[in-house]
Amino acid sequence: MPENSSSITRSAPRLGRRLLAAAAALPLAAAGLAVAAPASAAPAAPASAAPAAPAAVPSGPTASVTLGDSYISGEAGRWKGNSAGTSGSRNGSDRAWTGSSYDPSRVYGATAASGCDRSDVAEVLSASTGAQNEIDLACSGAVAANVFRASNGGQSFKGEAPQADQLAGVARQNNVKLITLSIGGNDLGFADIISTCVQDYLIWYSYCHDSAQSQIDDKMPAAMAGVGKAVDEVRAVMADAGYAQSDYRLVLQSYPSPIPRGAEMRYPESGWTRSNTGGCPFWDGDADWARDSMVPQISQALAGVAASKGAQFLDLSDMLQGREVCSTATKQPTASSGPSATTSEWARFLDGGLNSTQGALQESMHPNYYGQQAVGRCLTLLWGRPSGDYACRNTAGQDASGMYLTAR
Repeated sequence: MPENSSSITRSAPRLGRRLLAAAAALPLAAAGLAVAAPASAAPAAPASAAPAAPAAVPSGPTASVTLGDSYISGEAGRWKGNSAGTSGSRNGSDRAWTGSSYDPSRVYGATAASGCDRSDVAEVLSASTGAQNEIDLACSGAVAANVFRASNGGQSFKGEAPQADQLAGVARQNNVKLITLSIGGNDLGFADIISTCVQDYLIWYSYCHDSAQSQIDDKMPAAMAGVGKAVDEVRAVMADAGYAQSDYRLVLQSYPSPIPRGAEMRYPESGWTRSNTGGCPFWDGDADWARDSMVPQISQALAGVAASKGAQFLDLSDMLQGREVCSTATKQPTASSGPSATTSEWARFLDGGLNSTQGALQESMHPNYYGQQAVGRCLTLLWGRPSGDYACRNTAGQDASGMYLTAR
């Protein structure tokens, strides 16, 4: 237990210090968290003015498009589960292994260099919606302002134009049928929360959830206003390209919990296996708060935005249940037993606490190769439900084909 746990060494060993330094630098969120205020309504046309004739929806190939942050860009798609092995293919878990070195572009393509990390198993690519073109515009680390049009306060990010401006070109060249958005987590400061909780586990021996809850509460209004404006920006772009809202579907999705409840952790709180082997350096109390308080709170807030903006809502808060990092229902692959969609973890552990860093720190705490395929299956199932809000869950012991929806 924090503060009076006599079984935990007070000074972090070398591996613990390495993980701590990594957590402190965790680049899951952009540094600037300010969200521009919603744009004022455009002035009404004079009463005598004739309404403009609607433009025709483009007749190009059908398209499914994703916008937003790392949870939809495909971040962590490099990894099949997690392995404490630090060489070679890491017991088969590292898809960037070439046989002699590591090449993240095998998974993330050109975006490995920029850090947007759009993987080859990103949600839009793993889903089956019948679209002829599957287009991923999301970028790891994005905040809501990176979605807005530049003309309305949008900000470029990692060398790319605001995502709504990119969408404008896509909407004119394709017949867009589905747009899926994941945004808001970085506006709430996910990276800061993870870093604080890791430091409280490794150094301060105190819980983080009280201060983290205050941070979430303080940032929530501005963050959700930003999400709402992002939806408005998408709608404006589509209208400018000639689409009526009935011509396409807009889905806003929430976030899953990458760590389990304390009672479902397979490593004990004391000692260093939870941090250096499992990559889940969190107290049980903080894990319980993240899993059963923070994630549901954010999902509920996002559901409210979706309802107010006429978007369909996909709740992913329980998607990784039993498949989280360090979950008792999963195990790490070994040299004799490789990774598996039915036994391996579906989220990336906190990298940096092993003998050496395996990959990019920003991949930590995101759905991995298996998790991305599972989210894609969720979107496939939602595509078959043209209306209503749904939560997506997995079936224990099955791969992504066992995902299913329940009405919210």
